[in-house]
Amino acid sequence: MKNKILLPIAAAVLMMTSCGEEWLDVASKGSILETDYYNSQDRLFSGVTAAYDPLQWFDYFSGYTPLNLLSDIMADDIYCGGSNEGDQPVLVKTHYYTCSSTDVPSGVWTVCYSGINRANIVLAKAPEVEMDESLKNRYVAECLVLKAFYWDQLWKFWGNIPYYDENLTAEQQYSAEQLTADEVYEKVIALIEEALAMNVLPMKAVSGEEGRVTKAMAYMLFTEMVMYQNDSSRYSAALNYMKEIIGSGSYSLNPDFASIWEESGEWCNESIWEINYEPKGGNRSWSWANGSGGSVYPVFIGIPGASDGVYHDGWGFSPVAESAYAMYEDGDQRRDGGIIDYRDKSYNPRWQNTGFFLLKYIAREGGNEGFVGDADLNYNNNVRVYRYSEALLNAAELSLATGADGSSYLNEVRARAGLDAVACTLDNIIEERHLEFVGEGKRYWDLVRTGKAASVLTADKHLYRTTDWTASKKYWPIPQSELDRSVTELTQNPY
Repeated sequence: MKNKILLPIAAAVLMMTSCGEEWLDVASKGSILETDYYNSQDRLFSGVTAAYDPLQWFDYFSGYTPLNLLSDIMADDIYCGGSNEGDQPVLVKTHYYTCSSTDVPSGVWTVCYSGINRANIVLAKAPEVEMDESLKNRYVAECLVLKAFYWDQLWKFWGNIPYYDENLTAEQQYSAEQLTADEVYEKVIALIEEALAMNVLPMKAVSGEEGRVTKAMAYMLFTEMVMYQNDSSRYSAALNYMKEIIGSGSYSLNPDFASIWEESGEWCNESIWEINYEPKGGNRSWSWANGSGGSVYPVFIGIPGASDGVYHDGWGFSPVAESAYAMYEDGDQRRDGGIIDYRDKSYNPRWQNTGFFLLKYIAREGGNEGFVGDADLNYNNNVRVYRYSEALLNAAELSLATGADGSSYLNEVRARAGLDAVACTLDNIIEERHLEFVGEGKRYWDLVRTGKAASVLTADKHLYRTTDWTASKKYWPIPQSELDRSVTELTQNPY
């Protein structure tokens, strides 16, 4: 049975507002208000829990916006799928690079600003709470990193965004200054550095606390941002962080790649950080999408019409390109350990069908056992955000970038896959990441940060696109609803 940090939260914790989240404005049903709610250790922890809660909403809240799917349908291994081009048109336009201010995955914007708001409340209220200082400092560090994680998503998808360090008052709503992407980067990196300087986060969560922010998770987030920004001034620090994870002995590669994606593989030694989903008692429903429980993503990408007793009938989104399946060498356990070849079995092909499906997150029979809400919204598949293999590949790339030899890190990942060693070159490292992380939301960002996107993501190399990726596609258009609400004039991203 998995453990989870994400718990139902008191209504009082939700009495807060922020840029883009007027839906959080609720009437008080009692005498407890935010101003006097945070007066004990338990209540401050309820605020911390509330800051974690939006992590579960990325799969479905204001539209279907799983972070890995949104990233992957902009790359080259995953198609959009579904019933037709009119099924989830915002995702189709994201896939085609034809988003507009009115057709963009704005749910990510809402979820992230909600999480930022909740983390900010803990950071503002913590100094007033009388409790054990070391525990309070851990709560503060967790919320600093959570806030950075939410900002990181906004920064990667939109770049030039309204930024604030403290929650806006009612009079200040929609008046945050819009910063450039470079300015946002420096602000967010500073949050992670502040949290790490407190030196209160454990390298790995103890049993029963899996899902909480750890030092290793913060190191991975820091390194992800530094590498995406190509910030060579921080490469040495990032490399040292990866070496610290590797040398800690807290993590290791799972010998069997396929088993990582089973329920029993959640929080195995390879897992650095996951977003938890738990079907038992899961009360998420179509009328309460932010309820606590499971995920809809496994059904969303499931095999339509599957009736083999292993995989549950699904909706056929996120089909895997045949080229992705074919790129693996013979004997590479990541091919059939991460992708299902279903071409010779009985199912109901849908739009952009290839016959290949993403094994890593697909719905399995019995995967929602114990749900009490709606069945399709309560599957158990945790999102594996950071794995130890990524720490090794980060170390290989950063070693190369700083003039050191990263071969041992690169070839440890290849050895687990069952492959021979290769030279430690940037192209080999990026290709190894390609092979390792199909369907995990890494490929698109790797292509952009390495300057390969413009040559790889062209219409003539894709079965469906008619538009090439260009530098103007790096940032999505800011949602029109946010432009309309903003008191300050926001500059729209070109797209």
